[in-house]
Amino acid sequence: MSENMCGVLISGAGPNGLMLVCELALGGVTAFVLEKLPAPSTEPKANGLVGQVVRLLDMRGLYRPAAGDDAPAIPPPLPGYSFSGLPLDLAELANNPLYGLPIPQPRLVALLAARARELGVTVRWGHDLRDLEAHGDHVVATVDGPDGDYRIQTRYLVAADGGKSAVRKLVGIDFPGYTVADRITRFGHATVPDRLRTPEGGLEIPGAGRFHFGHNRVDNGMFIFAELTPGRPIIGVSEYGTDRVPAEDQPMTFAELRESVERVLGAEVPIEPPTGTGPHALRRTVGQNTRLAERYRDGPVLLLGDSAHIHSAMGGPGLNLGLQDAVNLGWKLAAEVNGWAPAELLDTYESERYPVAERVMMHSLAQSALMAPGPEVTGLRDLVAELVRIPVVAAHLAQLLAGSDIRYDVGDDHRLSGRLVPDYTVTTDRTRVRIADLLHTARPLLIDGTGAAAAAAARWRSRVEIVSSTVTLTDPRPLVGTATGPDTANTPAAILLRPDGYVAWATDDANADGLHGALTRWFGSAPAPVHAR
Repeated sequence: MSENMCGVLISGAGPNGLMLVCELALGGVTAFVLEKLPAPSTEPKANGLVGQVVRLLDMRGLYRPAAGDDAPAIPPPLPGYSFSGLPLDLAELANNPLYGLPIPQPRLVALLAARARELGVTVRWGHDLRDLEAHGDHVVATVDGPDGDYRIQTRYLVAADGGKSAVRKLVGIDFPGYTVADRITRFGHATVPDRLRTPEGGLEIPGAGRFHFGHNRVDNGMFIFAELTPGRPIIGVSEYGTDRVPAEDQPMTFAELRESVERVLGAEVPIEPPTGTGPHALRRTVGQNTRLAERYRDGPVLLLGDSAHIHSAMGGPGLNLGLQDAVNLGWKLAAEVNGWAPAELLDTYESERYPVAERVMMHSLAQSALMAPGPEVTGLRDLVAELVRIPVVAAHLAQLLAGSDIRYDVGDDHRLSGRLVPDYTVTTDRTRVRIADLLHTARPLLIDGTGAAAAAAARWRSRVEIVSSTVTLTDPRPLVGTATGPDTANTPAAILLRPDGYVAWATDDANADGLHGALTRWFGSAPAPVHAR
């Protein structure tokens, strides 16, 4: 049994683990990734990305590869969405934060795995972390590999191994929350007759009614229809209070899905198994867990994504939450390994991301509650349907679903500080470029149109990219209402961005007050000047 050494070890090569290893590589840290599967998973799980994570992919140059060549050059916000199946009209919001990207999870995993290879990262497929010894400043993991067991020592171990995380259990981090047992959800790809389709992208099923795209509440449960990829519709259904619970090891069949749909809708539904090349989704979930780890860190062990939080998939918040966790953690962990992280920087991973997970759990539970059967819920749902038609309410829910309603405490009181930077363009004497393009390297970024900020930050040039320019909005439409987010109608004179795209400091005039403190707080003390010999 040999022993290897590394700075960071990641258990799990799903989207979150792969995103984290890419962020670490951009920060100059080569991490090892262990994945018990022999190759990237082809199992269809999530069907797309919703929220600010789409803009974060754009900031890493991953939006166009993920969206395809036919997609707009700049991610457009969604004109509409839904909250527990109730339509949200977002087309007229002046500062719509809700973005969408219909990419199946297997393709996202393949994209991130390819990016990791480009950055020099090797994923150890078929290597399963099965035990660990956590010490104060390192972890020794025992790994079951194709050629036998081996040990690997690492300064930091990150659990990206899902809701049933072995790492979380091995270090003894509690995972409190709620379990709803009287619900079974089934979904899968299906072949749907054209005669059932409606012009609006939904279905009309004889004897059952008309159903819109997405989640539909019915008397006996919930019916889901979604065709995010043309020719690959997904049919789903939830049954409440059912005693038809198959054995856990009983494989799901398409006949089981169809029978469940017909029980819920009370009518014959002429769907057939999908055709063409797979992989095709076909899953059964008994019950629903909503759980949040009591803490995100135990010494040198950190939790990421589903290992830290699980919740209903309604509204598609999972990857928005998990991938933003990865981008938040990546640069901070790289700073620790590289030796320049200021005190307690790594602790801000939990203090910033934990409240976001709490908000996701809150709204996913609320959406699930509004889908439950019963006349009381029907009355509540009718009332909420009226409320979501009010523009300021729709704006508030868009912020909630996007994850943009939380403002990090960055120690600066500028209206933009603590928020994801708006989609600004940066104009110099010779060029005009979007801020998203300047963040591809995941370096801290200071944009200064005054000269004073660049001079004050000169000692940090080895860590912070400094651009002297003016800043303008890509979309200069005026913003309306406080519920639509921060007031970005007036662009700042200078702005300091963290690698994750969040504003650490900004000013509207020519002074650099507070910049030194922000640089020190997030990027450490100024490096000693290098003198020529």
